[in-house]
Amino acid sequence: MANKSIIATDKAPQAIGTYSQAVKVDNTVYLSGQIPLVPSTMEMVSDNFDEQVVQVFENLTAVCDAAGGSMSDIVKLNIFLTDLSHFATVNDIMSRYFSQPYPARAAIGVKELPKGSLVEMDGIMEL
Repeated sequence: MANKSIIATDKAPQAIGTYSQAVKVDNTVYLSGQIPLVPSTMEMVSDNFDEQVVQVFENLTAVCDAAGGSMSDIVKLNIFLTDLSHFATVNDIMSRYFSQPYPARAAIGVKELPKGSLVEMDGIMEL
């Protein structure tokens, strides 16, 4: 049987539903989707797209840290955007959090995200 544990930290938004912030199975960590909620208030950081992307990366960083890893351990990143024209901005901000070799990635345009967020990200981390 796999060694499964639940990852939780107060440095990232608390789960607002029937899910965990992350689940670790052996050396793999499955990161739940993060939207730009400020952990201390559980409110959206702002309506500004750039600020939302930064907050999402900060939230993911906190969960990675809680799992005993870092953003550089992410091997697959999924990015959900309500407007794909923002993709260049995501790339620019992402370069502040990742260096080569970059993780595998998908960018998906969606109609709507929780709480009116403009961006959500999830991923898989290998420790």
